[in-house]
Amino acid sequence: MSSLLAVPLVLFQMVSSHGQPPAASPAGSAGGLVWTPPKTWSVAPAASSMRVVTYRVPAAAGDAEGAEVAVFFFGPGQGGSTQANVDRWYSQFRAEKGSAGPGKPATTKVGAIPVTIVTTEGTYSSGMPGGAMTPKPGWALRGAIAEGPSGPVFFKMVGPKKTVLAATPGFDAFLKTLKKG
Repeated sequence: MSSLLAVPLVLFQMVSSHGQPPAASPAGSAGGLVWTPPKTWSVAPAASSMRVVTYRVPAAAGDAEGAEVAVFFFGPGQGGSTQANVDRWYSQFRAEKGSAGPGKPATTKVGAIPVTIVTTEGTYSSGMPGGAMTPKPGWALRGAIAEGPSGPVFFKMVGPKKTVLAATPGFDAFLKTLKKG
């Protein structure tokens, strides 16, 4: 093993052995936007090269796992329209008996930055597009599409419904940290 790989591995093992998640970076950036994640979120290894960053959100009491917030930026003019992404996010969920299903997208501004906020719940089809999908019943999504100077930046929180609902105020506060930069 090269020494360049050994140092991060040792640090990861030290952090893992003490039960402490890695701290969230003080700020993230993409698409001409910058943001600051909540201190309770930790940075997770990216599950895909398409992600700018992935944050882990702690599980709510009673949930076996937490949620994740995946941040995507595909470049100027890339990633599809806001409506196409809203529709795709909704299509990843199947309604369940008693679930609220998709909410109506809300449009707001954070400073001068237009942001579309999306919510839904039900059975989530987890997995990479075109690959095997794992159904996750009782899950929810809170997502946002922010119109950055260099293109849209996508913020997608998914996880068990109770965790997503508990984390929604923090997610919304996180969106309010968006700035051009």
